[in-house]
Amino acid sequence: MTERIAVYPGSFDPLTNGHLDILARGRRLADRVIVAILDHDQKTPLFTVEERIHMIREIVGGDPSISVSSFTGLLVDFAMRSGATIIVRGLRAVSDYEYELQMALMNRRLAPAVETVFLMAKEEYSYVSSRLVKELARLGGDVTGLVPNIVRQRLADRF
Repeated sequence: MTERIAVYPGSFDPLTNGHLDILARGRRLADRVIVAILDHDQKTPLFTVEERIHMIREIVGGDPSISVSSFTGLLVDFAMRSGATIIVRGLRAVSDYEYELQMALMNRRLAPAVETVFLMAKEEYSYVSSRLVKELARLGGDVTGLVPNIVRQRLADRF
């Protein structure tokens, strides 16, 4: 039987508990999941790609079924180079759907063998985004329960 590989792409700046929920549920769909951090030169992230890779590796520990990598360019090209046939995407609200649908349809056009799977966020994470977490931390708010402790500490150190 062929190993099923999934790619879970995003900026993960920073990783939230909502991301971890989608990762855990995506892991049930594949033998191996690659957390793929987009290295986007037009964005100014709070954490460097290397910092995000390091944090995520600390959080997922030694789980051999999860790897962390970065990529530039087209996601489907990265997926095909990695041997992945599944792209995992999380949806928080209806507003996410329209954008994600367009991306999934374009990815299908570019790489028909790579299937996009949408997973709905758990209710307790449906409002959580990296952008809101960063803003809350920047303003001195408590991000406990929204991000893993490692991320909470790094946010506190940064602000």
